Amino acid sequence: MINKSEILFLYESTYSMPNGDPFTGEQRYDDETKRVLVSDVRIKRFIRDYFHENGKDIYVGNPDPDNKMTGGQRFKMLFEKRADKNTTARDFALSLIDVRLFGAVIPIQQDKAKKKTEEEGENVKAFNLTGAVQFAMLNPSLNTTDLRIHQNTSTLISDEKNKQGAIGTTTVVPYSVNQIHGWINPFSAKHTGLTDEDIVEMFKALWESVNNANTRTKSNQNSLLLIHIVYAEPNKKLYGVDRLIKLVSEKRDEQIRSSDDYQLDFSALTEIADSDKISAVSFYTEKTDWKNLLALFPKFTEMKI
Repeated sequence: MINKSEILFLYESTYSMPNGDPFTGEQRYDDETKRVLVSDVRIKRFIRDYFHENGKDIYVGNPDPDNKMTGGQRFKMLFEKRADKNTTARDFALSLIDVRLFGAVIPIQQDKAKKKTEEEGENVKAFNLTGAVQFAMLNPSLNTTDLRIHQNTSTLISDEKNKQGAIGTTTVVPYSVNQIHGWINPFSAKHTGLTDEDIVEMFKALWESVNNANTRTKSNQNSLLLIHIVYAEPNKKLYGVDRLIKLVSEKRDEQIRSSDDYQLDFSALTEIADSDKISAVSFYTEKTDWKNLLALFPKFTEMKI
């Protein structure tokens, strides 16, 4: 059985927009704490896009504007391409790595030509799979920051009546250390067939997708640190895992502009790792000082990406 565990993933964003709000187009932000927010959906999108770009079939893909599909149509298209025609819909769904990781609601389209009866109900049925891997819905940055207003112009007019290009205004984040908190549940993993190999692939996808993001708002980002905390037993629980790493700087948080401006305090993390609730802690970072420091502590081992 997969071990119960928790994930902490840190990455930096410099003069970019880690996670825009789809309704306003502005960076998600907690006005009271002045911390940047990144959603679980953004993180899962990074991972799914990486899988897709590396040739893996996934259920939830980026929509094609020229070929829009419902969830049922998407699954039907994938299902009809299956190599083994004897594979059931449920087994095929579990062959998709994003379903094994994050779960899904899988609609199964029925024959629309068939007349519906009162007993049959709708012509679309669905089955639900709860994902073993979940991330916090909103993840606050380790540092506080002030958003900067950024204006830009376009040489292309937005309307035929206009005589000049459009002017746009948005907000950007000068610098943030985004901390993503996640969980891996062994009981849900049993239902989706999640494997240790899937988790390794997810970690690789998470690290490399952030480093290789190539859009205007996401390109100036770097993966910093990945921590995987493994419990000794599936019923054990630590509280406040997302508060175990502290950012320490001689500058005010709002003045920080790079990882040279601060250090990370791992004392709470290394102390709690000594608990009998924890069997192991694995980590990955390309910052030599953090790597050398974490390698000194019992139970801490470097993972491979």
